[in-house]
Order: sequence, then C-alpha cells, then structure tokens
Amino acid sequence: MTEMVHATGPSAARVSDTYRWTQLVIGVAAMVMIANYQYGWTFFVPDIQKKFGWDRASIQWAFTLFVLFETWLVPVEGWFVDKYGPRLVVLIAGILCALGWAINAQATTLNGYYLGMIIAGIGAGAVYGTCVGNALKWFPDKRGLAAGITAAGFGAGSALTVAPIQAMIKDSGFQNTFLYFGLGQGIIIVILAFFLFAPKAGQVPAAISTGTVIQSRRNYAPTEVIREPIFWLMYLMFVLVGAGGLMVTANLKPIAVDWKVDNISVTLVGLTMTTVTFAATIDRILNGLTRPFFGWVSDMIGRENTMFIAFGIEGVGIWALYMLGHDPVWFVILSGLVFFAWGEIYSLFPSTCTDTFGAKFATTNAGLLYTAKGTAALLVPMANYMQQASGHWDTVFVIAAGANILASLLALAVLKPWRRTVVAKASA
Repeated sequence: MTEMVHATGPSAARVSDTYRWTQLVIGVAAMVMIANYQYGWTFFVPDIQKKFGWDRASIQWAFTLFVLFETWLVPVEGWFVDKYGPRLVVLIAGILCALGWAINAQATTLNGYYLGMIIAGIGAGAVYGTCVGNALKWFPDKRGLAAGITAAGFGAGSALTVAPIQAMIKDSGFQNTFLYFGLGQGIIIVILAFFLFAPKAGQVPAAISTGTVIQSRRNYAPTEVIREPIFWLMYLMFVLVGAGGLMVTANLKPIAVDWKVDNISVTLVGLTMTTVTFAATIDRILNGLTRPFFGWVSDMIGRENTMFIAFGIEGVGIWALYMLGHDPVWFVILSGLVFFAWGEIYSLFPSTCTDTFGAKFATTNAGLLYTAKGTAALLVPMANYMQQASGHWDTVFVIAAGANILASLLALAVLKPWRRTVVAKASA
C-alpha cells in the first residue's frame, strides 16, 4: 500500500467516519467565512464607482488581484500545510482576511482597494487550499464528494448574506459593511483553525481504483507534477471553464444594469425579489450545490465523463443567458444554470489531480492546479475592456460559451484516454 499522507512516526489506528466528517464540517465552516470576499464584491462595485467616479474596469482590477493572490500562492501555502499541518496556516489566514476588508473600509484610492483585496486574497486562498487539501486526504474513498462538499462552503457560503450585505451597504454605507463583515468573518476563521487536523498514516482507508474512477498508487512530488504534460492539459481546461464563470461573478450586477433588468421585481416559487438580489441568491445556492452533486456523480461515472456533461451545460447556459437574459425571469433562471454548471470545477479538478498524482502532496499539487483560477481571472478585465470598447456584452458571451464547449470535448476526447495511460504507467 502506498503511503497515503504526510506523517512522522508509526502508523496510527483507523479513525471513525464520524471523526472524518467532523474534520470536513470544520473545513466547510471556514470556507463559508471566506465566501463573501469573492462573491460579495459585486455589490460594492456600483457604490465605489458612485463615490469616487473611477471607471468600472479600473475598480474590477481589485477583484482580479484578489483572485490572483487567492490562487497563485496556494501551492506555497499548501507546502506549509503538507509540512506543518493545517492549523497554523488557517490561523494566520483569518487575520489576513479581517485585515484586507478593514483596509477596504478606509481606502480612498484605487491602490488602497488593490492592497486590501490582495491581503484578503492571500488569506482566503490559504483557507481554501488548506480545507480542500485536507478533505482530499481524509476521504480517499469519496474524494469527489468530499472535495465537492468543502468547495460548496465557498460556493454557497455567501447565499445567506446576499440580502444582509446589500441592506447594510444601503443603510450604513459600503465602508462600514467592509469593516464589520471583514472583522466578523476573520475572527470566526481564527477560532475554527484550532480544531483542524491532518490525518496521520493509517487513519484513513487506502486509495482504490474502480472501473470508472482511476487512482494512481504512486505519489508524485510537486516538482514532478509540473513536468507532466497531462497536468498542463488539466490547467488549460480549468482556465477555459473558469474564465466564463468569473466574468459573470464579477459583473453580475453591472450586466443586469446594462440590460436594464437590475431593479425589476421577479416572483418565482412564491418568492419576490429584485432581479439582481434573486439571481445572486440562487446563483450562490446552486454554485454550492453543484460541487458535492457533480463530485458525487464523478465518484460514480468517472471524472472525465462528468466534466463532459457539466462543461457542455455551461456552454449552452452562457449562450442562453446571452440570448434570453434581457428578460428578468430568464436572467434569474439562466444565471442560476450558469453557476450550477460552473462551480463543479472546484470539486472535479482537485479530485482528478489527486487521483492522478497521489495523496501525499495533495494540498500542494491541487494548489498548483488551482492557480489556473488566477490565470482565468486575468481575462475578467479583458471582458470589461471588450464591453467598454463595443458598448455591449455580445463578444464576451460568445467567447465564454465557445471556451466551455471546447473544454467539454477535451475532457472526453483527450483527457480520459491520456489519464488512463498515465496512471497505468505509474502503477506499473
């Protein structure tokens, strides 16, 4: 049996499933606390623009910088986690998260917001990378589901606070909202850090390959992973799918404003809200649900088959939003579909990466792949510049839909047979 986790000393006894699930729940709670740093940003943009008069593309660089620092440092943070355990990393991360939004609360220049979002990004990325990596290590037998449930905390975590954040911005101003939400979330992360542990050797079941889910019995070091061409195929696919979803995440409210549907009341399933509030709430919930759902599906039918289905739905969803989204009801429904078919990349790619390259360095290796989200974020300002130059969103939507269809085809035609060969060779 391959060594499953980083451990010093002799093998420990198998732990109960209850213990494993408790570790997962603590990770999910920490993920819920970092969700607003990314998904709440869109509500602050119009007020920042109104107060300071900067153009939207300049303000959205703060979002891009947040995602870059949230993602590109995860391999470094992952290395610390694989070496020293999750507790210290998450503790420092909570302090950085609180500090980042506290800086935003005081900022009066674009550089002030850039700095605040960079610091918040470093903190949020450390929490994200640690909790996903920990889930991958605790659940080699249910990797897709465990990564999905953990990532769901991040995807759906901000659903409950969509209305409160918007209400507080309206009543107390966006600067107070930055301060109080930033401090509150950061403090809870610090408390949760004390309860996080990594598994020792022997505490979890061994990795297994089934007919549909192929898992390597070899543990690749991070330096080996980046020399594997199949890693770069996964990276490209992550960027293709990630860019479209991030563009909609950062610009949900601006798109609704441009299409003049933002403040129209929509009634669905007995609930009435304005288009943007309704869309944002449903998007968060579906963006959360999709992660364990497609993670569980991928444990059943295989990672690549699941990617083909999900990325295909995403491509169609983005195209449909572009065609029908000028109607407020369709805007709510189709933006929900877009988020449902987008969020699963955060369970499918980490589990595929760990299946391919082993669990020993799971946090670092999944972190290396997660940097693709940062690369994708660089395309968000490009979408804003395209929209500013043309005065409409047409080109942006067409490119985003096409990129998803391409990723969908790559999963089935290229990644699936190639990964089979790589894992078989590693096992031999």
